[in-house]
Amino acid sequence: MFVEQIAKIILLVTCVTCAAVYPPRPEFDGRIVGGFAVNITQAPWQVSLQRHGSHFCGGSIISKTWIVTAAHCTVAVGNNAANIKVRVGSSLHNKDGELYAVKRVVKNENYNGQTIDYDYSLLELEEPLQLDDTKQAIQLHNFDEVFPDNTNTFVSGWGNTQNSSESSLLLRGAEVPLVNQKKCNEAYTSFSPITPRMICAGFYEEGGKDACQGDSGGPLVAYSPDDGTPRLVGIVSWGYGCAQPNYPGVYSRVLAARDWISANTGI
Repeated sequence: MFVEQIAKIILLVTCVTCAAVYPPRPEFDGRIVGGFAVNITQAPWQVSLQRHGSHFCGGSIISKTWIVTAAHCTVAVGNNAANIKVRVGSSLHNKDGELYAVKRVVKNENYNGQTIDYDYSLLELEEPLQLDDTKQAIQLHNFDEVFPDNTNTFVSGWGNTQNSSESSLLLRGAEVPLVNQKKCNEAYTSFSPITPRMICAGFYEEGGKDACQGDSGGPLVAYSPDDGTPRLVGIVSWGYGCAQPNYPGVYSRVLAARDWISANTGI
């Protein structure tokens, strides 16, 4: 981690006079901006990843024993299971609910820290969850389901709100529409390509609602047009700033990782 941080600093210093040659790197997202308070029963799949008793990323329950999050979250703690605890079943990231130890971290082997591609990690819990109305596994985006551009989605987390009157201790959520892939790629031309492993959501022209620092690894959820079942379609990954006009949030596309998730978890 220390070497990687130094490399980032060198890159930033070097590129002060050569931005046209070396485009700025993506910024990890993390907070809910422009959202509203959410009770955990409204997003019972949401979890808080903790290190030394402090929240650092989000994640989603996908079974009694597995959590899915972003690879850049687990990289930040050395992909070491001993460095992570998972708080479940609470609207607050700092108390209540239950804390679970992590048995194993499975980071996607293709993760690229420069482009933030393949930004997926799985956490296997030491003990199975006792599911109830505050703790539920969310179904993954199915191959036969299509969520077109402008589909309304729901993102949640405990990240920075950019508003002193909105506490980040309490779980918050925001509704954001899916953004056309080509349009999103054009927006980020100077940063990093939007690959097939990514999906974008946000209010493109006006901004104002987004995920940001602290929400990383958390869920982007769409609801099945057939029966209204919530589906995990994205994982909070990166973006330029937070809730900035013309820069929608970028999420890891769950559908692109279905085979990888199944191979590692059986789900």
